[in-house]
Amino acid sequence: MTNRDKKPIILVVDDMPVNLRVLATVLSPDYTVIVAINGHEALQIAENKTPDMILLDVTMPEMDGYEVMRRLKNNNKNQNIPVIFVTAMNEVDDETKGFNLGAVDYITKPFSLPVVKARVQTHLALAWAQNQLKEHNRLLEEKVAERTQELILTRDVTINALASLAETRDNETGNHIRRTQHYVRLLAERLRDHPKFRDFLDVATIELLFKSAPLHDMGKVGVPDSILLKPGKLTDEEFTVMKTHTTLGRDAIAIAVGSLGSGVSFLKYIQEIAYTHHEKWDGSGYPEGLRWEGLPISGRLMAIADVYDALISKRVYKPAFTHEKAVAIIAEGKGNHFDPDMVEAFLEIADSFRDVARNFIDNHEQVNV
Repeated sequence: MTNRDKKPIILVVDDMPVNLRVLATVLSPDYTVIVAINGHEALQIAENKTPDMILLDVTMPEMDGYEVMRRLKNNNKNQNIPVIFVTAMNEVDDETKGFNLGAVDYITKPFSLPVVKARVQTHLALAWAQNQLKEHNRLLEEKVAERTQELILTRDVTINALASLAETRDNETGNHIRRTQHYVRLLAERLRDHPKFRDFLDVATIELLFKSAPLHDMGKVGVPDSILLKPGKLTDEEFTVMKTHTTLGRDAIAIAVGSLGSGVSFLKYIQEIAYTHHEKWDGSGYPEGLRWEGLPISGRLMAIADVYDALISKRVYKPAFTHEKAVAIIAEGKGNHFDPDMVEAFLEIADSFRDVARNFIDNHEQVNV
């Protein structure tokens, strides 16, 4: 990038010494002039000195100016140096060829020295302005990236804080929320290339699902302690109240979305997961009895993740089942409890689910893996 506090460096390339002397004489008062008598020497100087501009003759022995230009443009270090062709070739096709190769101007011989000075000054000023704009845009992009990262971190901290709050209300869950979010990502990544899911499960969406999954039970914050912390099996009436955690979670996110005045993708997935992860493929789940393709993909993924972890974990109403038994139960639920395509994918990566479970177990938890 041209530094306006220093003399710009001009590389003049011509096989005629007289032309070099004339151009060097007229430009030296304002610029640092370096000369080259052939294309090879010019490329070597350009590589070592990185001039701010090149005045380049076209007709030279061994390597003409057009070839020099091609090599400059193929070099990442030198491809943005402005080049003005200075040549006796004055046909329209010659000029067009020069411009097509990337020249910023074309001066024909015999040249007017005032014109040369004016065009050099103009194109240097333009190059300086372009570089300033690029630098400004680079700094702006850095600031946008920093701000975006801050927003992402704020989102993640908010999700983790809410998930931790929900976790403190349920003394049985342990690392359940951490395991389930990794299950969701494993299953989603396995389904990425499936014709049924590939339009939805791109990299960005999978990451949002991973971030959203920990809040699948956020609605339990609104369930009374007498039910949520009951050390035994729930009655039918109590279970009816427990099931409202899906609606409570959905409504809490709906209020947040309403306050923002527009949809936010990660809030949408949290809302879907919280509300529909207890729905079943055949319509026998709750809260709405949704079925088949009417079930959001996010909820279908969460259903398998949630059930697998509940099966391998001890609860007041059941012992911790083995990994093998949990896999068998999910396989039996294919086409009734769970999306059949998702079950097929789960069975292919069931061992990875077990690995996740082993990596996220609290000391006090009873998880059978």
